Amino acid sequence: MVRRKSEWPDKDEIVMCTAKKVFDQGAYVKLDEYGGKEGMIHISEVSSGWVKNIRRHIREGQKVICKVLNVDTKKGHIDLSMRRVKDSQRSWKSRQWKRDKKSEKLLEQVAKRVGSDLDTAYEKIGFYLQQKHDDIYSAFEEMAMKGKEAIDLPEVEEEWINTLMELIESSVEAPYVAVKGYVDLRCSASNGVEVIKLALSEARDSVTDSEVDVNVRYIGSPSYLIKISAPSYKVAERVLQETAKKAISTVEEAGGTGKFYTEREE
Repeated sequence: MVRRKSEWPDKDEIVMCTAKKVFDQGAYVKLDEYGGKEGMIHISEVSSGWVKNIRRHIREGQKVICKVLNVDTKKGHIDLSMRRVKDSQRSWKSRQWKRDKKSEKLLEQVAKRVGSDLDTAYEKIGFYLQQKHDDIYSAFEEMAMKGKEAIDLPEVEEEWINTLMELIESSVEAPYVAVKGYVDLRCSASNGVEVIKLALSEARDSVTDSEVDVNVRYIGSPSYLIKISAPSYKVAERVLQETAKKAISTVEEAGGTGKFYTEREE
């Protein structure tokens, strides 16, 4: 079971769940990353439209991605929503889940080789990397690129680290991923077009990391596509946010306006 160090999820967190019981007014699900804790999806939170037959949207045993609406640790209640999960969040969570499963499998192999168990592997390595990098597999990818010196693992025995590196070198590919976002830029000044061109150019040129590629393309007034290719999702997402922020800031300084979003608005 993929696991998180914290016992309870945070409000607004996107979580992977497995449907346990579906009934007319909702569904009970197991939170796969939180020790199998149960949460409830009310029928009003299943879909944005009218739900005539809930089982057309969710069935027992089905994996569903939900947003955490409320957590009551005293009562042990977790309220969840399927309909409030954006397409981009669903795609991201699905990708993260697959990466987390790969991380768990690798940790399990490390533990087996050193004569230990998965719980110990999480305590020694997994939870620490999760806390520092959010995504354990991102840490593994960084180690695949730069070696064990790329990640600090305090108080972990050399046998564990060497075994981890052996498995990373044989099974983890150095990443190169792409993410995209959009900016709407408007400037009514007489030189507004030039202001926008300069803003995008400066934003692109502000990225000095040789391992990161920034591509900006006009897709129709006032929208521009920003595509970032980078060694990891974490780096790509960060650079995307910074590039968009830089372009918007330059336009706003000239009296214009800017807006950033990750899904194309029709």
